[in-house]
Amino acid sequence: MPPPRWPISLESLRVTEPASINSSGNKDVVAFLGPLGTFSQSAVDRHFGPDVVKLCVATIDDVFVEVEAARARFGVVPVENSTEGAVNNTQDCLVDTSLHIVAEVVIPIEHNFLLRKDAVADGITRIVSHRQSLAQCRRWLKEHWPHVDKQEVSSNAEAARLAAEDPHTAAIAGERAAELYGLRIQTKCIQDQYNNSTRFLVLSREQAPPTPTGRDKTSILVYTENKPGALFRVLEPFEKQQVSLTKIETRPARDSIWAYVFFIDFEGHCEDPAVQNVFAQLQGRAVKIKNLGSYPMAAG
Repeated sequence: MPPPRWPISLESLRVTEPASINSSGNKDVVAFLGPLGTFSQSAVDRHFGPDVVKLCVATIDDVFVEVEAARARFGVVPVENSTEGAVNNTQDCLVDTSLHIVAEVVIPIEHNFLLRKDAVADGITRIVSHRQSLAQCRRWLKEHWPHVDKQEVSSNAEAARLAAEDPHTAAIAGERAAELYGLRIQTKCIQDQYNNSTRFLVLSREQAPPTPTGRDKTSILVYTENKPGALFRVLEPFEKQQVSLTKIETRPARDSIWAYVFFIDFEGHCEDPAVQNVFAQLQGRAVKIKNLGSYPMAAG
């Protein structure tokens, strides 16, 4: 196989291919949305350190599959962005999975406009990036590149790879991707919101250690009947127990027409008395409750 045209970091030597992982599982492997250079990789490195063995996969669904199949011990997936909101693909996977959330990581997001080093800006005919990244840079793109075709790809790093192969393609991606694929940063920090950040979840087949840290968060899914006041009945126990909600999102329940599931994050650990009282009071108010896990809040 001929060598790739773009520079490759030594970090890539620590990436494990799926076929090389023993079916009994590798305790040191972390699966994430690849290829190398994504913000998901940044989340992996921040939480586990840069020397952890990484398993690049093509989709968010594949992250869940690799951990569920014990080919990786942990998986890291984006769940929400401070500008664009929830990552629906991740939420849909959480509905079906048996995995547990054991940690969260928050990564500041800085998007850059990247070109191949021999590319001419006037010759750019398309701009590629992940759907969320294109949305996070919507105003900048409208102002500076209103008539150039914008195309969604599977990840920012994939966008950088495509730009490295074609002088007429520009990518929106992070500085790590620019270094990895040998691109020049034409314009830095083009995101519409300066304080843009993405929250990632760390997933495992094993539940997190039960000991509360005093600064924890719990994530649950709540299925309700399609009746007036259903959401109020679910939220009332949190108010009575003075448990603070940090997020609530709604997604269609795929096993029933016009029924919904609520994604609720709140402060506290499942062993806290107030949280246990909330769970007790939710019985009879919801059709089903799925506890995704209690875990320490991300620093910062």
